[in-house]
Amino acid sequence: MLSVGLLGGLALFLMGINLMSTGFRHSAGEKIRSVLGTLTQNRIYSTGFGAFITMVTQSSSATTVMLVGFVQSGLLKFRQTIGMIFGAAIGTTITVQLIAFRIADYSLLLVALGFALNAFGKREGVRFAGEAILGFGILFFGMHLMSEAMYPLRTFEPFIDLLGKLQKPILGIIAGTIFTALIQSSAAFIGIMLTLSTQGLLSLEAAIPLLLGANLGTSITGIIAGITSSREAQKVAMAYTLFKLVGVVILVWIIDPFAQLVRYITPDTITIGTNVAVENTPRLIANAHTIFNVLLTLVVLPFTNVYARFIDWLMPARPPKSPTFSTKFIDKNLLSTPTIALKLAKQEVIRLSEIVDRMVNDIITPFVAKDKSTLSRIERDEVKVDYLRDQINAYLLDLTRQDVTDQSIQEAFQIMYAVKELEQIADIVSKNLLERAKWWLQVEHEFSPEGKKELLEFHQLTQKQLKRAKAVFSDLNLEKAQKMARKYQEYKDFGRELERQHFSRLKQDVNKSVASSKTHLELVSMFRTIGSHANNVAQIILEWPSNRE
Repeated sequence: MLSVGLLGGLALFLMGINLMSTGFRHSAGEKIRSVLGTLTQNRIYSTGFGAFITMVTQSSSATTVMLVGFVQSGLLKFRQTIGMIFGAAIGTTITVQLIAFRIADYSLLLVALGFALNAFGKREGVRFAGEAILGFGILFFGMHLMSEAMYPLRTFEPFIDLLGKLQKPILGIIAGTIFTALIQSSAAFIGIMLTLSTQGLLSLEAAIPLLLGANLGTSITGIIAGITSSREAQKVAMAYTLFKLVGVVILVWIIDPFAQLVRYITPDTITIGTNVAVENTPRLIANAHTIFNVLLTLVVLPFTNVYARFIDWLMPARPPKSPTFSTKFIDKNLLSTPTIALKLAKQEVIRLSEIVDRMVNDIITPFVAKDKSTLSRIERDEVKVDYLRDQINAYLLDLTRQDVTDQSIQEAFQIMYAVKELEQIADIVSKNLLERAKWWLQVEHEFSPEGKKELLEFHQLTQKQLKRAKAVFSDLNLEKAQKMARKYQEYKDFGRELERQHFSRLKQDVNKSVASSKTHLELVSMFRTIGSHANNVAQIILEWPSNRE
């Protein structure tokens, strides 16, 4: 029963942390995207943002992985993450402080309240708040079960001997590092320590080495995430690891004076009820964790630039590799933060649209200049478009399988629809127009001067429509999307006018017009179809969730 209680309580504890994280992340996801977009170089703001992200994700490990992804995708530069790395150290203490409150008796009340808000709340924000409160209650109920299960261990000599060995700083640090790395949450491990302390099994002095190990263990996940990343992204993991390692190396020599500082700030006992004094060890441990991270941040924060230069020196840039085409923005490590993942997917789609725009630009050359130089690049670009299409769609499908909101799922499928429209434009160029261009280069037909001028003009309008579609998609601008829809009608009318003029020349039996008639009409038709697909991208923006409110 002791094992069942421990394992069941630990499972509920971890489940509660996960629910809390999900609730906070859903309610604060848009704030993360907004703040990230306006983040300045101010080290104080960056530190606050790092603390905020860590509070939302309930894990500094998750924040480190997220920052690695930000740098890998190009959303941030390595130096911009330094302040956020320091903030992550502070943010992770907030959860521990909440856990240290003695509210286990009210855990089932929190579960009931959270369930009611989540199940019956009409507004999305209320449901997310309920999810977080439900997780909070389950977390404390799990702690209560673990505490009850651990009660017999107070007199179990082998377990007491094991804890005695962990009081040795090196062994305690190693144990804390390994356990935290395994469950990927320092808050969860420290929560277990708080449970042990409530039964009198863990003193403050014995907990400090385990705390140091927990702080060091949070860096392991970031290191793993950075293994296959760029050198800039790997610097983030190194900066966080070194930051924690420096703190551990300093504090391991002054554990007793540090414990005295914590006791000076926090009373050893607290009074409950009528003059009933109880040990305050859980709060001592939580405060030790907070004081360690806050002091370490305050010491290092003024030297942010020096620290960044040191990391640059420690991890110099690698020699450039031969260029290979791959995704530039999307990062699977960031799927747990849907709003950021969607932003990255959009950036990748914009990149895809630039390749498609280049293909449309290149395809006119063989027809008007009898020049085949652009054909091979069109073929290479088609391969890139197909690759990006597959990668973006797979990424977005993975995202929709996460615990995400209906709005995020809808936005993901709207992005996939835009990808489909752009890929169809690329197919028109690479399959229909490219084959026609190869044939055109082998024959001696030419367009009449009037016909060539009309094709160039219509091709230019087609490119403008495609560029407008890219701008509309990039900015989610409702006004631009409506303007593009109006322009599309003018575009179609102009295409019909070009066809009318072409048939007029045929009626006059202009030799060049007769010989090139089929190709001329095909080009006008294909350009008009390209414009239609570009307009469809704008129509998607008009249906975007934020634009319908």
